[in-house]
Amino acid sequence: MSDDTNSNQNAKKELGTLDILDVLQCLPHRYPFLMIDRIIDIDGDNSAVGIKNVTFNEPIFQGHFPGQPVFPGVLIIEGMAQTAGAIVIAAERDTSVQHIVYMLTVDNVKFRKPAGPGDRLEYHISKIQRRRNVGKFSAKAIVDGQLIAEAEIGAMIVESES
Repeated sequence: MSDDTNSNQNAKKELGTLDILDVLQCLPHRYPFLMIDRIIDIDGDNSAVGIKNVTFNEPIFQGHFPGQPVFPGVLIIEGMAQTAGAIVIAAERDTSVQHIVYMLTVDNVKFRKPAGPGDRLEYHISKIQRRRNVGKFSAKAIVDGQLIAEAEIGAMIVESES
């Protein structure tokens, strides 16, 4: 093999990032229902890590639960789904057609530990499979290196009407 071939095979793959403005371009969600602040380590629509900084001033903590704030599990699942949807949309951006992603299924959900104010939620997303406009993703929520929740998310990508 030539030196060029060896260096190409040994080259580290560059992973992408979406800051909050990029996330807002990919997803229709807005405050207070946007559950991700940034996405890092993006490898096309294959994998990524979504970041959610949980803060005490979020409106959900007024009622969930006063005196013992817990970030709701359903919102953790939503953050996982939003991360998966954003990387799918970002991967499709080069086409002239606008897309939107709808959640179809949530399977094998397990909650292991609660999250609360001050936690940095990391949504680790990995594509299981994608056929045409339907994809399935493995999702893990991690805080400080500890797995707190996991699920499999099914989603459908469709052309946007806008």
